[in-house]
Amino acid sequence: MAEVEPSKTTADLTMTDVPSTPTDPADPSPAIDTTVAHVARVYDYMLGGTTNFEVDREAAERSAEPAGGIEAWRHSTRSNRAFLGRAVRWLAQERGIRQFLDLGSGLPTEQNVHQVAQAAAPDSRIVYVDNDPIVLAHAHALLDSDASGATSYINGDLRDPENILLRAAATLDLTEPVAVLLFTILHTIRDDEDPWGLVAEFVAAVPSGSYLAITHLTGDFNPDVMAQVKAALDDDMAEPFMLRSSDEILRFFDGTEIEPPGLVHINEWHLELSPAPPPPAGDVAAPIYGGVARKR
Repeated sequence: MAEVEPSKTTADLTMTDVPSTPTDPADPSPAIDTTVAHVARVYDYMLGGTTNFEVDREAAERSAEPAGGIEAWRHSTRSNRAFLGRAVRWLAQERGIRQFLDLGSGLPTEQNVHQVAQAAAPDSRIVYVDNDPIVLAHAHALLDSDASGATSYINGDLRDPENILLRAAATLDLTEPVAVLLFTILHTIRDDEDPWGLVAEFVAAVPSGSYLAITHLTGDFNPDVMAQVKAALDDDMAEPFMLRSSDEILRFFDGTEIEPPGLVHINEWHLELSPAPPPPAGDVAAPIYGGVARKR
């Protein structure tokens, strides 16, 4: 499991940077598979990025068809990114959080967690975690920290909390409050892998006064359409896509006190911090719940 040390430089994100084998020869991570779509690269394409392959673009386009087309799907992605910005800004400004553990960070884009957090509090410390080798290849772009804070990247799997927490402790003080962030990542963990237990392990490892922030795909808002979307994603993606109900998602917050307005559609959460992205023609709603909770 490779760890990228904090850095002050940001490199251009081009596909020429992508290695065909793991960055660290001792790293057991697989080489980048360009024959199967991956969630981080599909998400990058949805945000208008270029760090993706034809297989990722095709998967995105096919899954978007039942939901109203690619612009509707991109609206969902932008809405999720806007929620990330509001949640991190609220945690830093309103709750004084200075440490963030971003599980399933994805590829670098605009307004990453450290940029939002350090704009509000320059001394914020951020650890990014992902298990996609293409994210590892571009991790240096996540490490352009303010000099008074710190950022680091761990090539790790959400299913291995003990290892992640051990490595995160090199950057974060786990005796002080930490915001544990899980933005559109838990839907890639199957029920039989006990995602609720995994989240509980991360929450148990941080002290009282810490926070848990989650966004999660759901079929609640449009079950028939999302069933078709899920079928398309399951055909094309390396990861499963679990559409969970509000009750199932609320289980992730067991042992915490969810902050107002509760678990809501992501475009309804603290819009006073920034507006939601305008929807495309047809007013397609992002099929995503979001919520932030405080550990007791």
